Amino acid sequence: MTPILMLGAGRMGGALIEGWRAAGAFAASDLIIREPFANPALDAAGAAGAMVNPPDGELARARTVLLAVKPQVWRQVADEVSAHLAPDAVIVSIAAGVRAADISQAFGGRAVARVMPTTAVAVRQGTASIHAADPQAKARAHALFAPVGTVVDIADEELMHAATGVSGSAPAYLYAFVEALEAAGVAAGLPPADSARLARSTIAGAAALMAAGGEEPAELRKQVTSPGGTTQAALDVLLGEGGFPELLREAVASATRRSKELGG
Repeated sequence: MTPILMLGAGRMGGALIEGWRAAGAFAASDLIIREPFANPALDAAGAAGAMVNPPDGELARARTVLLAVKPQVWRQVADEVSAHLAPDAVIVSIAAGVRAADISQAFGGRAVARVMPTTAVAVRQGTASIHAADPQAKARAHALFAPVGTVVDIADEELMHAATGVSGSAPAYLYAFVEALEAAGVAAGLPPADSARLARSTIAGAAALMAAGGEEPAELRKQVTSPGGTTQAALDVLLGEGGFPELLREAVASATRRSKELGG
């Protein structure tokens, strides 16, 4: 499946490069990268032996093409490179909302897998939702993302929009929650540095416990909630009218709608 041509090595592409290096999944010499803007991950890959921004003639060597650009510019990128690719190159796209059939058409009918990953691939804790009708394309997507996190196959491509709302966009939900929790601690009288350390460490530890134990979130919540205690008092607010359940339904629905809009 190598060489791997990366069309874009920004935030997500750079995270993948870092994760692959940590996992020992692919050598830098396996990578051909087209990215107009310098960044630390790109510079490190180039120094380690990746081919960065080579002439168009080199693109025909690629067996797997990772389309890692913003949805708004993917067609322009496809137009620039499609004619230079090998006929049997497989396309793996992380462009949010863009349909596999549209990508395949723009890349001359080549096999396509769609993936919605998270940036935690950089530390091998990512999550990747994968849809591919073609078995070879699905296998390529698994080979790219399984070394750096959990992969979930989505049988119905239409549900990739919902997967984006539940997973692809969700790290930002957590970061926003931690921001708000830190601010709430300061409002309750804690020094900012102490509130930040408490909030971040607590959330990271709770997530690690959930991942390690395999118990349902609802059960873990019950284990730390004493009837009539402080946690119950807080949950009465968070799970009450206008709280988490309603807010997250609205948030995921909004992200899902936007994913559909981006795909045209």
